[in-house]
Amino acid sequence: MHDIPLTPTPRAARPVDTRPMHQRLLPEGVERRPEWLTVKLPAGEGYAQIKSLMRGLDLVTVCEEARCPNLAECWGHGTATFMILGEVCTRACAFCAVTSGKRGGDIDTDEPRRVATAVAQMGLAHAVVTSVDRDDLPDFGAEMFAQTIREIRRQAPGTTIEVLTPDFNGSLDSLRVVMATVPEIFNHNLETIERLYPRVRPKAGYQQSLTLLKEAKRLEQRSRTKSGLMVGLGEEMNEVKQLLTDLRAHDVEIVTIGQYLRPSLKHHALVRFWTPAEFDELKAYGLALGFSHVESGPLVRSSYHAHEQAVAASGV
Repeated sequence: MHDIPLTPTPRAARPVDTRPMHQRLLPEGVERRPEWLTVKLPAGEGYAQIKSLMRGLDLVTVCEEARCPNLAECWGHGTATFMILGEVCTRACAFCAVTSGKRGGDIDTDEPRRVATAVAQMGLAHAVVTSVDRDDLPDFGAEMFAQTIREIRRQAPGTTIEVLTPDFNGSLDSLRVVMATVPEIFNHNLETIERLYPRVRPKAGYQQSLTLLKEAKRLEQRSRTKSGLMVGLGEEMNEVKQLLTDLRAHDVEIVTIGQYLRPSLKHHALVRFWTPAEFDELKAYGLALGFSHVESGPLVRSSYHAHEQAVAASGV
């Protein structure tokens, strides 16, 4: 008697999601963004002027690259965050819309001068400078930050400066190069809770980022330290509060908390929308911990109201 081969039961085909893309990027079971996440489309004279200035000087803003929801508001008020060291990041964090690649490209040595020219022409009271991760460079891009700070001070001496840096792969030598220029604010974003780092920031380290922030304050007491995080990736309230506690334990003075918005289906899923009441709870908790300033809300991003944050934290 011969055995009769069993035919495996085929798996049921996964139903094709035919909804519009903007709905497919939302949390499971949610069909539309809540009303508190409504933003204006970029428009207006201020927006057009800033866009023209940036293109004319061949500069990149993180406002555009990261698809910031506040682009219309900030550009309309004549503020922007400059992104140096190119448009290609050598990391591929699961939340970020910036283009990634193994090599970030050649260094544009004239970029610091052009950034400073834009700062001067815009008449900024507070300039924010950030960059992609450049793990392909020996100093991870630190000297370009320093040169940009020095050039802004030369062309726009009345402007305060905030740098939002990568983690420099944990290099304290690179950090020293930046802190030697005494930026008014040194910012490095923790982004998410420690449990989610392997998925959300696989090439970074939670403790490494905390150490960088603490060392920045140790190296230069005159600089304010700042960090930012986003919610909606699957964290719980108690985990976010632990992150805030960790930041204060590492001498961070300013913190920003905002809602994660999924850039594409390739990026980390948006698990849920946090409510305005929950953002208020986090703000109250952070202030009770002793932060100089806490910016917490659904549309908050690291550079949102950056000048107001600097003023509030300084007590001016």
